[in-house]
Amino acid sequence: MEKKTVCFFLPVLVLFLSISRICSARIVSNQTTDQDALVAFKTAIISDPYEILAKNWSSDASICNWTGVSCSHQRVTALNFSGFSFEGTVTPSLGNLTFLSSLDLTSNNFTGFIPQELSNLHRLQVINVGFNSFIGEIPSWFGTLTELEIIFMNNNKFSGSIPPSLGDCSKLRILNLAYNFLGGSIPQEIVNLSSLETLDLKYNYQITGSIPYSIFNLSSIVKIDLTGNSLSGGLPKNMCNSTSRLRGLYLSLNLLSGEIPFNIYKCSELQDLSLSFNHFNGSIPSSIGRLANIKTLFLGVNSFQGGVPLELRNLSRLELLSIRGASLTGQIPSFIFNMSSLKQVDLANNSLSGSLPVGLYHNLPNLEQLFLQTNQLTGQILDKIWDCKMLWVISLSNNKLSGRIPKHLGNFTELEYLYLDNNNFTGELPAELGNLNLVEINVRNNVLSGAIPLSMFNISTVTMLELSANHFSGQLPSTFGLSLPNLQRLYLSDNRLSGAIPSSITNASSLTILELGSNSFTGPMPNFGNLKLLQMLLIGENNLTGESPNRELTFLSSLTNCRYLQLVEVSLNQLDGVLPASIGNFSTSLQVFRAFGCGIRGSIPAEIGNLTNLRDLYLDNNVLTGLIPGTLGKSKQLIRIYLEHNKLEGSIPNDLCQLSNLGDFYVSNNALHGQIPACFGELKSLRGLYLDSNKLDSNVPSNLWNLKDLLGLNLSSNILSGSLPSEIGNLKVVRNLDLSWNQFSGNVPSAIGGAASLVSLSLAHNEFQGSIPWSLGDLKGLESLDLSFNNFSGSIPKSLEGLSYLQIFNVSYNRLEGQIPTGGKFANFTAQSFLKNYGLCGLAPLQVPPCGESLNKTRSKNVASLVKYIIPPSITAIILVIIVLLLMRRRKESRKVPDSEISLLHAWRGSNYLELQRATNAFSMTNILGSGSFGSVYIGTLSDGLTVAVKVFNLQSEKVAKSFDTEIEVLSTIRHRNLIKIIGCCSNPDFKALVLEYMPNGSLEKWLYSHNYFLDLVQRLNIAVDVALALEYLHLGYTFPIVHCDLKPSNVLLDKDMTAHVGDFGIAKIFSEGELMAQTKTLATIGYMAPEYGSHGIVATSGDVYSFGVMLLEMCTRKKPTDEMFGEEMSLTSWVSLSLHKSTITEVVDTNLLRREDQNFSAKEQCLSSILHLAMECVAISPIDRIGISEVVAKLEKIRAMFLAANTKLEDSSNASSFRQMPA
Repeated sequence: MEKKTVCFFLPVLVLFLSISRICSARIVSNQTTDQDALVAFKTAIISDPYEILAKNWSSDASICNWTGVSCSHQRVTALNFSGFSFEGTVTPSLGNLTFLSSLDLTSNNFTGFIPQELSNLHRLQVINVGFNSFIGEIPSWFGTLTELEIIFMNNNKFSGSIPPSLGDCSKLRILNLAYNFLGGSIPQEIVNLSSLETLDLKYNYQITGSIPYSIFNLSSIVKIDLTGNSLSGGLPKNMCNSTSRLRGLYLSLNLLSGEIPFNIYKCSELQDLSLSFNHFNGSIPSSIGRLANIKTLFLGVNSFQGGVPLELRNLSRLELLSIRGASLTGQIPSFIFNMSSLKQVDLANNSLSGSLPVGLYHNLPNLEQLFLQTNQLTGQILDKIWDCKMLWVISLSNNKLSGRIPKHLGNFTELEYLYLDNNNFTGELPAELGNLNLVEINVRNNVLSGAIPLSMFNISTVTMLELSANHFSGQLPSTFGLSLPNLQRLYLSDNRLSGAIPSSITNASSLTILELGSNSFTGPMPNFGNLKLLQMLLIGENNLTGESPNRELTFLSSLTNCRYLQLVEVSLNQLDGVLPASIGNFSTSLQVFRAFGCGIRGSIPAEIGNLTNLRDLYLDNNVLTGLIPGTLGKSKQLIRIYLEHNKLEGSIPNDLCQLSNLGDFYVSNNALHGQIPACFGELKSLRGLYLDSNKLDSNVPSNLWNLKDLLGLNLSSNILSGSLPSEIGNLKVVRNLDLSWNQFSGNVPSAIGGAASLVSLSLAHNEFQGSIPWSLGDLKGLESLDLSFNNFSGSIPKSLEGLSYLQIFNVSYNRLEGQIPTGGKFANFTAQSFLKNYGLCGLAPLQVPPCGESLNKTRSKNVASLVKYIIPPSITAIILVIIVLLLMRRRKESRKVPDSEISLLHAWRGSNYLELQRATNAFSMTNILGSGSFGSVYIGTLSDGLTVAVKVFNLQSEKVAKSFDTEIEVLSTIRHRNLIKIIGCCSNPDFKALVLEYMPNGSLEKWLYSHNYFLDLVQRLNIAVDVALALEYLHLGYTFPIVHCDLKPSNVLLDKDMTAHVGDFGIAKIFSEGELMAQTKTLATIGYMAPEYGSHGIVATSGDVYSFGVMLLEMCTRKKPTDEMFGEEMSLTSWVSLSLHKSTITEVVDTNLLRREDQNFSAKEQCLSSILHLAMECVAISPIDRIGISEVVAKLEKIRAMFLAANTKLEDSSNASSFRQMPA
């Protein structure tokens, strides 16, 4: 029996041992696989600053004991390397960790792609790779990992679109792809994520399209954060029907529009609602007041109507209320100040009016921040404000508040930031404020008076003290600066302070900005050398003096210790000294040096050229002598040089031509001699050139007239000679041109009419002769015209009657004759305008003979004159007219492109099709710039290296084939800098293409509507002027009028310099002689067609003006005429017209162009208002009521010039204040 038992158990034992050995071997094998994967991971790490791998990943220890590694049953199930600062790539070997359920690589420096081998991790539940530098697309194979519950890929550099396959991760609870570069739309497949609780896609910026309505059907969703993208469209009305758990909805910083749904109250669990920085309109729904759990509510920067809904009083848990910049009107509801839960109230940047409610602040025990700035609030600050003990920020700036600043503010023991600037407060500044631990205080631009309390100079915590533009008087304390160790910015300018500036000020060693200008300080200028951090010193317009016996301004030498100095302003003092050579040792960061009107003597040190980053140099109105140092040419960043009203001698150095950024050069009223440097004509950035009242001689360099961006040119009171070239017409934007008191001669070219922006023109006291150009009547913005003391003959052109802005006119002391015009502004001129001429006649008040007096007495003399002077020129004129008529007849008989032009245009034939094929990579899809019904446009590079746009026509359409012929006919006959240039074409029965100039910056439409592009106001103005000039050429500059017929932003293309070029002449119309109107059956683009075009097919130049007007509106509003907000009841034109009528253009213009906080808000608003008014003149319903294109050009150029001038003036006067910032 025992023998049998042994025989039975022996095989069983052997079998058991065999199985154990097999299992043990498999475990060892699996462990080896996991270890190999981790060793490969370690190898790919190129930086381990904490030496975690070197010290803790020993081959002698089990991998389950390695730092960051977790195991179960001897298999690796979790990796957590969060915050280890590893640098390297993720090795594909991690895909062999088949039991891995959690992978956390957050907060490292990993780069490269997510390996596809990780798709083998079918047990993976959590993947967190946030806060790294991964690139590539979000892996589509995530959809195969069906156990995934949490995905964190935020704060990386992922791009591409969100893969729809994520919708297959049915267990997914958290999806965080925030802070990447993802684009495209949100996939509809998100609706399949039935367990999703958190969706976070914020700050990808490029996610577009509408929000999928299906997201709001996810019953499990708790948080949706889509902030900072380019999502558009509206919110669904039933968005809260299925989202019973939703607690956080964050949709700010998108392009969402429409009204906020009333049913939003059904999201009853909402605690955080953020809809700010969108385009929502209508009123704020009262139903928000039913969101009983809401804690934070952001609705700012939208276009709401009305005020704050009274129903918000029911939000008993509300802690943060922000509706800034939302176009709110009416008064601030009193209930807001009785919501005891509130910690922050932000109603800034609205149009709220009235006074602060009576009984205010009685029940705001938790209020910490109050922002009511930039409204229209009136009345006084009530004393009861001191009941809010937790307040640490109060901002009431930019209102109309008045009365005294309450002393009780001194009881706000937590107050750190107090902003009361730009109001009408009166009385003294409460000394009690000095008892607080203020960090910033701003009471600028009020009517405060009296002495500045001594306590204000003892606030050791203060970093900004802004008291400028008030009526403060008295002296600064002798201890000033001793108790201000943290003071960084001090503004005391524009007051009535007097006495000496205490030397103790240099103890405020943290100062970066010191502004003491426009006071009555006296005594020597202090040495500021101990203020090592000083960036801006503005101490001009006082009565300060230099201190050195030898008149060297040593205080300037002390400033060489301030190595961060950017701006020095010491103008309008009584320095009466010499600039030291040490000025060349100023910080290389110095950008602005202003010392005008100081009585500075001596020469300008050559060392000034060491200031390589100097941008503005103001030394005008001094007593400087010697030469202009050529070393200034080394200061390559110089934009403005003002040296006028000194005693400088010598010639203008050629070295200045190295200043490629030079915009203004003023040396008027000196004793300079020699020639104007010829190289000045190469300084394309010049805007103002004032060389008047010197001794300059010889001719004006011919290339000077090519400075197309010049705004002001004054060469008067010199000894310049020669004649004016026709290139004077290149000065398209010049506003002021003064050539008077020189020795210019010859005829004034008719091309001067091309200087269409001229406001003031003086050619007086020269030797000009011939007739006054008729083209002066084209200068529609001209206000002053002085042609006196010359030898002009002939009559005064009647075209000058059309100068509706002309105020000053003088043609005295010439040889003019004939009748003085009586129309236009001529009715306002007196006899002083016409003195001492050859034979002018007119009305009696002008002190000239009547036109017709002594006619009989001089009849015989006139007959002789007729025979001698009139008949021969008349015969010549008749012959010329006949020749012109014959030429015009020949053109009418042959409207097709001449053979010579055909041969030029059809340079590509047969094998040359291959040239285009090679140039465009066989018309590859990757070369397509755009496509439409006409065909496609490709970018190509010809064999000579020229980059071109190849427009290939779709020959299946008869209309398209016809448009090819039309474009050939038009483009082959016109040449203008603002029209697309044709380089050639290729035409055979099976293929037609135009080879056009390539426009690297694409279309105006792209720049208006793409999220990645932006045009500022100057750029939009420049483009508008360019397009208007193109239309002017088409309508008036060619033999016969050409009507474009399809002007719109997509047909306006921008070259590398952002110069606009009008293109696409596929349906253009060339009129015949005498033809002013035609009919067509070809319709242009809806929204841009003139009414008569759309209804009757009538084509005329006025139709282009209408289209241009619509485009102007679009450029200002960033709204297409076909936008969904427009329909039968309201159009783009009526919408803008209403806003102009109500003076509320801020409600319609592109919010990116006009913000109330803009430093140049007023100038921008005026400019945009002028453009919109001009646009409305273009879009008049009746063609005869529309403005002519030449007048459009004149007005636009005048608008641009005025805006540029206003900007320049503002920039010059506010360089200091631009460094100030106020917390939001």
